[in-house]
Amino acid sequence: MATALAGGLVKGGVFAVDDVTATDVVAGARAAFTDSTGIQTEAGNDTAIAVADVVILAVKPQVAAEVLLPLHGAFDDKLFVSIAAGLSIEKLREWIGSDRVIRVMPNTPALVGQGAAVFACGDGVTADDRDLATRIFDAVGIVCEMDEDKLDAVTGLSGSGPAYVFEMIQAMVDGAVAAGLPADSALDLTVQTVAGAAEMVRQKMGTPDELRTAVTSPGGTTAAGLEVMNDVDFRAIMTQVIARATERSAELGAE
Repeated sequence: MATALAGGLVKGGVFAVDDVTATDVVAGARAAFTDSTGIQTEAGNDTAIAVADVVILAVKPQVAAEVLLPLHGAFDDKLFVSIAAGLSIEKLREWIGSDRVIRVMPNTPALVGQGAAVFACGDGVTADDRDLATRIFDAVGIVCEMDEDKLDAVTGLSGSGPAYVFEMIQAMVDGAVAAGLPADSALDLTVQTVAGAAEMVRQKMGTPDELRTAVTSPGGTTAAGLEVMNDVDFRAIMTQVIARATERSAELGAE
């Protein structure tokens, strides 16, 4: 996600390449980041933070406290943006000693400029801060602001959602191969089908239910396939999937 965001900021002209610095304790990760984005990196956080106007935390939530607590008090004049899943604004505020905090849930399609991000703001965030956060995440997809109590559900939906789509794509490919198609053709056809169907919804050619009905002839092939999905209660399964991911986001914050 750090690579996707940084690359989008530079490619989108939000910041010049020399205006961005990244830090990582792993030398190989730093080299890969620079190779991908052209942005210079450092091993330590202190120096980079000292000269930064905006700090983006892009680490796993399990290690966030270890990263932030030694830096407590270093963020007084800076906008702090966290993309760590599940970590509340209150907890982040305690760890960094500032309430100028924005919590964001992005997703990995930001790597190809098709991300979906939602952010929530701490009490110390200004209107200019909100505008800047919008510019940052708009550079790699779409972004909107919601109340913080919605972010666990956002995590369960769009944050984790790409994995659900990948799983569906692979399942469709496996089914097509079992029906006799070559694997490479099955993948190409599946990807185009998923992308095309999503684009029809995006262009508001109808609701998903309306579009499904329009393509389903009574007694036809689509209806036969949908019967299988109905028999296993596919919609209920997806509701459970998103609910469990939402619960896990809350658990991560509590841990």
